[in-house]
Amino acid sequence: MNDHPEDLDVFKDLPNGAKISWGLNKQPTRGPKGELSISKIVEAAIEIADKDGLAAVSMNRLAGSLGFTTMSLYRYISSKDDLLFLMQDAVCEIPIPPDGEAETDWREEMRAYVRACVQVFREHPWFGDIPITSVPIAPNNLQVIDWALRSMRHFPLNHFEKMSFILLLSSYSRSVGILHRDMDRSILAGNSPETFSGMNYGAALKQLVQPDRYPDLYPIIESGAYTEENEQENTVGNDFDFGLERILDGIAHYLAVKTSGPLDPK
Repeated sequence: MNDHPEDLDVFKDLPNGAKISWGLNKQPTRGPKGELSISKIVEAAIEIADKDGLAAVSMNRLAGSLGFTTMSLYRYISSKDDLLFLMQDAVCEIPIPPDGEAETDWREEMRAYVRACVQVFREHPWFGDIPITSVPIAPNNLQVIDWALRSMRHFPLNHFEKMSFILLLSSYSRSVGILHRDMDRSILAGNSPETFSGMNYGAALKQLVQPDRYPDLYPIIESGAYTEENEQENTVGNDFDFGLERILDGIAHYLAVKTSGPLDPK
């Protein structure tokens, strides 16, 4: 509490989970000291969710795994919503490179940020199952955003432009992360990578997709590009990396326009 302003009224509208994450709520004093804590409860909940999914996380199961009563957990975390909030922020505590202050390769920093975000979805598949209900307001999540903003420290952009780029990069990493997570889940369920990519359905699609109904999709189906056939002819490489590089190209173009004026359309 000593690190926060004395006027607690400014915090009254924060969700209770956010208050807990920032240390704005008093810790329970009842019960055997040191045997139970918010961090222990959250760690146990993450372990259950990583193994069995978000639906498996309940206060009853959590209490059983920790060897305490359900009511004892509620003294620390008062609701399932608060628990989910704390779980989300806990897995956002990822390794962040030290800040060297000196100007660095912004593209490489953005790549590292996006890849780290994608990895969270793969390591904690349930992370993408929790709906987004507000802008990030928890400490670890905000630390990740601060890291992403570091790459734009020397950009000639205003705050709104920087936050728009954060949204662009975060949205891409979320989309790719969920796609990779779903592929991981599909393979763990016994499906083959060829089923997920559609390669197993290539011959059938070539019969079903005809040029009179799908004039622009038809040649792509025929070439095998739709279902990742004929990989030796792939000039793109990894789809994720290709998409990310085009986003970074767009940012570079925007910076060029900002610093030198509109480019000659010719």
